[in-house]
Amino acid sequence: MIPMRRRVVLFLVGAIACLVAGCGTVPPRGPEPKFERWEKEIAAFGDADRANPPQPGAILFTGSSTIRMWKTLATDFPGHRVINRGFGGCRIEDVTHFADRIVFPYAPRLIVIRGGGNDIADGKTAERVALDFREFAEKVHARLPRTHIAFLSQNPTVARAKNEPIEREANARIRRYISGHRWMQYIDIDGVALGADGKPSDEHLLADHLHFNAEGYRLLAERVRPFLGPPDEAGKVR
Repeated sequence: MIPMRRRVVLFLVGAIACLVAGCGTVPPRGPEPKFERWEKEIAAFGDADRANPPQPGAILFTGSSTIRMWKTLATDFPGHRVINRGFGGCRIEDVTHFADRIVFPYAPRLIVIRGGGNDIADGKTAERVALDFREFAEKVHARLPRTHIAFLSQNPTVARAKNEPIEREANARIRRYISGHRWMQYIDIDGVALGADGKPSDEHLLADHLHFNAEGYRLLAERVRPFLGPPDEAGKVR
């Protein structure tokens, strides 16, 4: 029988050899598969931030393609410091997942978030979309208790006409949740994509029947502007 002292020595020698050889080590975790598709865009935002470090207190616009394609964001809100961190096709849970990289570093005074349409198109229920928004809001409020959040509602479109009932239910659920919190606002943009007959119209949409055209963004800016507060005279736009 091997004496206890010698067994301890042999165990330690074996453990050290194993560490040197790399056995039993856990490889570093890569991006979660469901979020990996966004890594290139999120990394590009990080590169932009390193080249031009953001100042706290700006207005952050984030969410899906409505935000990403908002090319006139700077000129639509003169005097305000705005940051655009939209990534097309994203869902609310994607913004929540990447908050450490595209929300918290900016310490914004206001976050305008657009999301829900892609979630529903992917098969999520209105209840799930509302819960995803709640998780985003709670995560932000826990880290940035002075930051306000404004939710940009879903609007009916010709391309996703069949999803309109679910989108409206999701809007209603989110609006009820927001109404109980003084640090959140609901921006109703329903009318931007409706025709005179109250039905979805292509008048303010691109040829894809989904995204806003120039006039659509002008009307969208009119809806959003009253929720931004007074202009920042020293504002820089990014």
